[in-house]
Amino acid sequence: MTSATRDKVTSEGTKILPFSSGEGREIYRHSAAHIMAHALKKLYPDVKLAIGPATSEGFYYDFDYDTNFTQDELIRIEEKMREIIKADNPFIRKELTRQEAMELFRHAGEPYKVELLDEIQDEIVSIYQEGDFVDLCRGPHLPSTGRIKAFKLLSIAGAYWRGDERNKMLQRIYGTAFDSKDELNEYLNYLEEIKKRDHRRLGKELDLFSISDDIGPGLVLWHPRGAIIRKTIEDFWRDEHYKAGYHLLFTPHIARLDLWKKSGHWDFYRENMYSPVDVEGQEYEIKPMNCPFHIHIYKSHLRSYKELPIRFAELGTVYRYERSGVLHGLLRVRGFTQDDAHIFCREEQIEDEIQRVLDFTLFILRTFGFDRYDIYLSTRPEKYVGTLDGWERATSALKQSLEAKGLLHNIKPGEGAFYGPKIDIEIKDSINRAWQCSTIQVDFSIPERFDITYRGSDGKEHRPIMIHRALMGSLERFFGVLIEHYSGSFPLWLSPVQAVVFSIAERHAGYVSSVAMKLRDEGLRVELNVDNEKIGYKVRQAIASRIPYILVAGDKEVEDNTINVRRRDGTNLGALSIQETSSILMDDLKNRR
Repeated sequence: MTSATRDKVTSEGTKILPFSSGEGREIYRHSAAHIMAHALKKLYPDVKLAIGPATSEGFYYDFDYDTNFTQDELIRIEEKMREIIKADNPFIRKELTRQEAMELFRHAGEPYKVELLDEIQDEIVSIYQEGDFVDLCRGPHLPSTGRIKAFKLLSIAGAYWRGDERNKMLQRIYGTAFDSKDELNEYLNYLEEIKKRDHRRLGKELDLFSISDDIGPGLVLWHPRGAIIRKTIEDFWRDEHYKAGYHLLFTPHIARLDLWKKSGHWDFYRENMYSPVDVEGQEYEIKPMNCPFHIHIYKSHLRSYKELPIRFAELGTVYRYERSGVLHGLLRVRGFTQDDAHIFCREEQIEDEIQRVLDFTLFILRTFGFDRYDIYLSTRPEKYVGTLDGWERATSALKQSLEAKGLLHNIKPGEGAFYGPKIDIEIKDSINRAWQCSTIQVDFSIPERFDITYRGSDGKEHRPIMIHRALMGSLERFFGVLIEHYSGSFPLWLSPVQAVVFSIAERHAGYVSSVAMKLRDEGLRVELNVDNEKIGYKVRQAIASRIPYILVAGDKEVEDNTINVRRRDGTNLGALSIQETSSILMDDLKNRR
């Protein structure tokens, strides 16, 4: 480093930030990422460093190295990090001209840093040094490496440079850091709980669904047990929508490309759509959305103001392109079914309809066991269709509806859909993770694009307002969230098998068969097991399968015309009559427990 460069050492003002603050955690974890990069360079001098930011859960660093690292090598990197932390090297900020920094990193053989510098517009840039390690960074950092109290490297994954699949695949090491070992251990236990609940593992273990490379990534195969849960969800959804005044629709999976150009999807959503296919010289597109179809059903005949609001709903399967690197079980797929609906109303009806949808949404979510949530109002993005006046009216309607229902919410500036602002509801699961499922969007633009009207009381044509809404979002994603929320132990009404009836010995087979038949006649999903296995083994298998009720009969039960009733949580209700058993199960079913 030149003497001129050394003269540009600057001192940062001291600012005390608690780890509990968002900014404090970010500085702490970003400093840990630098220490990890230093450890990598010490252990593997040929490694080339890319970027290493803090995240909401920890930090990561992307690097380029010819050999793929394994999980075991993280232990070695952790040991080196501890040495650097013990050395308590100060983090020293230095300012260089952009050209000086490029020369520095070019000489150090760091092409990714040079590429980043080449795109920076500022003439003066900052680097940070601790010990003999130097990194390009805006900062700030902790005063020294010794301030890191507890950390853990978690995993290794692939990541394209700059997130572009046309670039080289780099290796990414994930880690986390806390300012106490107790907090770190608490977080690591939380990660273990997440692993136990992983819907991909439970989906296979409970035989609910699969995704096959032979079929295609991101395309879900629903197995019989998963399919019966889906049917239960759909039946409940349809019944409640009929009660709420919706008309149910079915629409095709493809349509002419011109439809998607007219709707605006081709201009604003093309990166998530598949390439058109040729059908007899016409270009067709597999559908990414259901709304244009619902609009055409609305347009199928003249509408009167007396008909409004008109509520159309569909469990519509759509297809969207997702890069293979972001596909994740049921949570991120390429083909999924939306619980989609579109409400056509007069402008003076907007707030009443939004409030109805809010009530309906919260009822649906609570029925599935989600009673904690955060609500967000997302406003106009940079790329949008429609007029500013339309956006302001739509945003105001959403905001006033939330306030009228007394629902606290946060604003997400610029996060609205291209055609309108929206309300998003993020549910909290049983371990307090947030999942975005429900959305309500007001759209002044698409009715204009499709020139839809209604005949007003004045005999003139008027433009209706369109409300897009999904309560569960994607059935696939919602099902994945349900699996993890309940850790596979669904409430009785959702369980694929609600009870299993066991015989203790072969001589009891006829009796338990009659018990199973009576319960099935009540509409319960009951399995019969008369295998010649020890009863303890059969009960353990039923518990592992998350079956809510385990019913067992031996000599005493046959003699008394009863059945021994146990719950999967270990509660033993004892010997009950078949009628008493049925009443307990039917009460759980009625109350969706």
